[in-house]
Amino acid sequence: MGKPIIAIVGRPNVGKSTLFNTLAGEKISIVEDTPGVTRDRIYADVTWLDHSMTLIDTGGIEPTTDDQMLMHMRAQAELAMDTADCIIFLTDVRQGLTDSDHQVADMLRRTAKPVVLVVNKVDSYEKYMPDVYEFYNLGMGEPYPISASSKQGLGDMLDAVMETLEGKAGIDEEDERPKIAIVGKPNVGKSSLVNKLLGEDRVIVSDVAGTTRDAIDTPLKVNGTEYVLIDTAGLRRKSKIKENIERYSIIRTVAAIERADVVVLMIDAVEGVTEQDAKIAGLAHDRGRGLIIAVNKWDAVEKGNHTVKEYTDDIRKVLSFVPYAEIVFISAKTGQRTGKVFELIETVIENHAMRVQTGVLNEIMTEAVAMQQPPSDKGKRLKLFYVTQVAVKPPTFVIFVNKKELMHFSYQRYIENQIREVFGFAGTPIRIYIRERKEKE
Repeated sequence: MGKPIIAIVGRPNVGKSTLFNTLAGEKISIVEDTPGVTRDRIYADVTWLDHSMTLIDTGGIEPTTDDQMLMHMRAQAELAMDTADCIIFLTDVRQGLTDSDHQVADMLRRTAKPVVLVVNKVDSYEKYMPDVYEFYNLGMGEPYPISASSKQGLGDMLDAVMETLEGKAGIDEEDERPKIAIVGKPNVGKSSLVNKLLGEDRVIVSDVAGTTRDAIDTPLKVNGTEYVLIDTAGLRRKSKIKENIERYSIIRTVAAIERADVVVLMIDAVEGVTEQDAKIAGLAHDRGRGLIIAVNKWDAVEKGNHTVKEYTDDIRKVLSFVPYAEIVFISAKTGQRTGKVFELIETVIENHAMRVQTGVLNEIMTEAVAMQQPPSDKGKRLKLFYVTQVAVKPPTFVIFVNKKELMHFSYQRYIENQIREVFGFAGTPIRIYIRERKEKE
């Protein structure tokens, strides 16, 4: 099950970015840098107590404006609201209740999403609490007073957010069908590929619109197995968001990747690999999803004897943090090699859920150690006692060693490569954790 998505919305200058940065800070959250993802992102993975969530920052909503920039910001916020499982509606106690707040509240009511009303800049409860009660007039339930800058009241607010999500977490968990997200930059051909995959020889079970994130989920049967296609292009059609705001298209992608088992990242063959593609690949890698890179519009590329090799080398160089990703060159328009995409999906799903016997794993490790001696430091040599697989989706292994600090990342990568050499694990990341234990154990 993916993390729930929480959007922070409100009119300009109420402190949305301050709250976002506070929640994505050291005391409340654990935020890791994902390979290929730049630091100016507008989402962050946040942990509160034992709950994980993905937080989305939005531009201020100015409901009635002719200003082009403010209209863009409103469009971005609407996209975030469409995508979210819960919305934090942020207001400002010092400016008081405004007409814009009432208009934002009306927008939120129309989404039918759970909303937690939060009143910011309440640095002193004694001074500002009488003003907080005014926000009951919005008709959005109890207002939670906080101060984002001085980190007051955040616990009650986050508890309220978690309460709105109770009972929703099990929906995807009960559905055992493999889920495939078709993702990529705007106008890369996602819709065309989805239509090809749903074309002849495919049995469409039913169309289900309006999942928690307003993506289009389409079940289909291939070779007797039922899958669910998460079509992010469908969400674009519903929300009518202007696609030139590339930075915000990542919001939709986060939601799709959270729910998927396998991610098909579409790249424009004419344009080549871009920073946005690297961001999306980084998201899939960080969340441990299977990854297939479909290079679309291949029919539009002039080809020589080494075009495929040169293009593959370029992808491997830019996306060096996902060396396991499968690559396929297609044309969704003409149907060229689109059949190969589903062959790869089936392979990656199998590898993503592969379990290896402990005995076999330890044989591989013993041979690997014999071929290349473990590193040592100040006369103390690393000893590898035992390896076992503890999880799938993605395949996750624990290696027990005498001293954790001696396990250099290059030797860990060497062990991973030995495991991959035997079992392949094409298209799926592998997680390896190192644990210490004493020799007598």
